[in-house]
Amino acid sequence: MKRYLGQPRWDTGISPPELMTYIQAHSPGRALDLGCGSGTNLVTLAEHGWQVAGIDYVPKAIRLARRRLVRLKLKQAVRLGDAAKLQAFDRPFDLVLDIGCFHSLSDAEKLAYQKNLDVYLKPGGDYLLYAHLKEAPDAAHGIWEGDLMAFSRFLDEKWRVESSENKPDGNRPAIWVQFNKPN
Repeated sequence: MKRYLGQPRWDTGISPPELMTYIQAHSPGRALDLGCGSGTNLVTLAEHGWQVAGIDYVPKAIRLARRRLVRLKLKQAVRLGDAAKLQAFDRPFDLVLDIGCFHSLSDAEKLAYQKNLDVYLKPGGDYLLYAHLKEAPDAAHGIWEGDLMAFSRFLDEKWRVESSENKPDGNRPAIWVQFNKPN
């Protein structure tokens, strides 16, 4: 994919402060990064004791992520795949992380993705979502606040919203949301 020719602007090599705050407040467990890209957040999680797995649909990104983790001798399970299609893992995760994957999916893919979350995340686990917000419903990139409200309603039937914070990305509106799947 052309996005990984050179250095993509979103691939800073630095995990966001929201993830660092989460790591500091939670004991290590198993983490899944949906849309893991070149593995920056996988490395950060693994260096803090987490067992990590990642999915991305870009072959070059997966190769980069695997190389980084192997070079650092960090155990991992990184696979080429579609975040909207259910992937088989041996057991559920304590944390599912999505920084910029959900907001790139079509409406049909978003629905499939939401259903997969219930399989991926164990009871008591957390889901961290970062997404760009559309400024209009017909904009090409991001999620509309109505999409986020529908997503929240879908998850809220079983899950709790632990926190939600508008966090602009430069001049682009964006949001961080943390959900918890009750026991």
